[in-house]
Amino acid sequence: MFLLFLGMWIVFNGKFTIEILIFGIVLSAALYLFVWKVIGYGPKQELSCLKRLWPICRYIAFVFIEVIKANWGVFKIVLNPKSKVEPKMVYFKTDLKTDAAKVALADSITITPGTITVNVSDDVFCVHALDASMAEGLDECDFVVKLRKMEEIK
Repeated sequence: MFLLFLGMWIVFNGKFTIEILIFGIVLSAALYLFVWKVIGYGPKQELSCLKRLWPICRYIAFVFIEVIKANWGVFKIVLNPKSKVEPKMVYFKTDLKTDAAKVALADSITITPGTITVNVSDDVFCVHALDASMAEGLDECDFVVKLRKMEEIK
């Protein structure tokens, strides 16, 4: 967080001098201490965030690949005049514990072409799928498995 504050200070100043750097270090340290004391965000939270950074990056890459695969599936349905589309509404319960993981799951489902999260109530998700084949196994899809592993990181 300190480095983020310092980096923002340098970027927003638009130039770099030793005076700006020293004043930025002092100001960033003061702001970091303020955030630590008032908000409670300190070194423990930063370490926790750093531990999650690589899994989050891998998850984003995984979602990107799944979006490409789903685009191909929707593309085949749309361009095949003989395909019978069977829209389906699916309800499933998840065992994800944190709200952040549930939001990430809902967003991952929605961003994937052919599916959209209609409602989330506690642990129950309501998802509309363009075709019944896209709705299969949503309760234990790879999104859920990867998010569950990310929740275990402390």
